[in-house]
Formats: sequence, structure tokens, C-alpha cells
Amino acid sequence: MTHPFEIELETSLPASPEQVWEAIATGPGIDSWFMGRNELDPREGGTAVMETGGHRAEAVVTAYEPGKRLATRTATGEDGRFMAFEYLIEGRDGGATVLRVVHSGLLGDDWQDEYDALRRGWPFHLHTLREYLTHFPGRTAVPVFAAAPAAGRTGPEVRALLARALSLPLPVAAGTRVHGEPAGLPPLDGEVVWADDERFEVRTADGLYTFHHGSGLVLMFHHLFGPTPGGAGGEAGTGTGAEAEAAWQRWLTGALT
Repeated sequence: MTHPFEIELETSLPASPEQVWEAIATGPGIDSWFMGRNELDPREGGTAVMETGGHRAEAVVTAYEPGKRLATRTATGEDGRFMAFEYLIEGRDGGATVLRVVHSGLLGDDWQDEYDALRRGWPFHLHTLREYLTHFPGRTAVPVFAAAPAAGRTGPEVRALLARALSLPLPVAAGTRVHGEPAGLPPLDGEVVWADDERFEVRTADGLYTFHHGSGLVLMFHHLFGPTPGGAGGEAGTGTGAEAEAAWQRWLTGALT
């Protein structure tokens, strides 16, 4: 049995409508604040693709009005499930832009848990979009994803392991200045800019680093705007996204061992 849902949010962003459009309607822009690696065919009827951890999700672009409106919709599954996304852009005085996001569709039998996860996740993603447009305007990021099982540990236990491996103080709280030293990777000098019961995010001069723990998995969604780790030893260089992912995957596995 399917269950309809709709999540609607609105946020003010310190960027022009053109900058916001680039962030939500191009592959490199989406890579810089959302999840996975993204591609978007810029036309109505085109395809939007997101790849995360080997999983590929596709949607059809159902509306494409540059600087104003973007909408996509996944295909309807055999069980009737689908998801639709709509982004509406409105410029305001002073160079600001209001973005309204509507996420709707049909969920399956476990709809309540899935809906709760989506409802909790969107404020964080819009926060990351604001961080991107505020601190990294005109730049695009290399997206980095890594995952590992929580191995029966509770959320607080996983959080403590991550904090210890990053040399972060507990509790991890927004506004805390940090000097993290992840083994085999360059230091993280920056600030915790988001912290809730499921995730925390650190902003440095060249990246946004997210650590998520929930549903039996520990996930990392990073956006690297500067040099990426380039191989063994963790020296900063011009490594590829694949090399950065491999380095962070090794770190995550070691942190949870």
C-alpha cells in the first residue's frame, strides 16, 4: 500500500537567482551541496541522474525554466512508489534569493520512517546549500561518499568514535572551532556548522565534510573544493574523486574498528 506525502520548505539564500540556478540545475552545482555525483540534461524531458555508492537513480525533468523553476519526477515503480521534486526561485532586493522546495510522491509500507528521514534531512541539505553559496561562490566541488556498517553500535557510540578519530571534542556542537586530524588525511581546520542527533558537518577553507550515523549505517557526504587526497600517505595533492573516496573509506573503516 502506498502513502502520499509532501514536504515544502522555503529558505533565503545570499546569492543571485542565477547563482542559485547554477547550484540546483547543473550537475557540478548539485555535486557541491547535495548527495552523490549528479548529471542533469538541461531541458524539459531530459534526464536527471544521481549516483551514490554504486546506486544510480534517474528522474525525468518535467519543468525547466532557467532562473525560475526546475522540476523532476522518478518513474513509478511496480509498487506505485515515485518521488517528485520542484524548485522555485524568486529574486529579492539586495542580491538575495528565496528558494522554495517541494518534495512529494508516494511512499511504501514503511512510509512513516522514510517520511521522517526525509523531513529531517531537508533542513540540513538546504543549510549545506547556504554554506556553499556563502563560502564557496563560483566554485564547484568534488563529491566524496563513503559508508560502513555501524556494527550494532548506537548513534552516540558511533558519534564518539568519529569524534575521537577526528580529534573533535565531545559533545560535537555547532559553532565549535576544530582542528581535526583524521589518520592518513590532511588536517581539518575549521568549524562545526551543523550538529543534530544524526549528523554533523565541518566547514574548512576548502571543503564541507558531513558525517551521518543512522539506520545501522555510517555515511559520509563530503564536498571538496580544494586539492583532494592523492594516494597513500594522505598527502594533499590533485587526486581524483575516486582517490579521495578511497582515502576516506579507509579512514572510516579504521575509525569504526
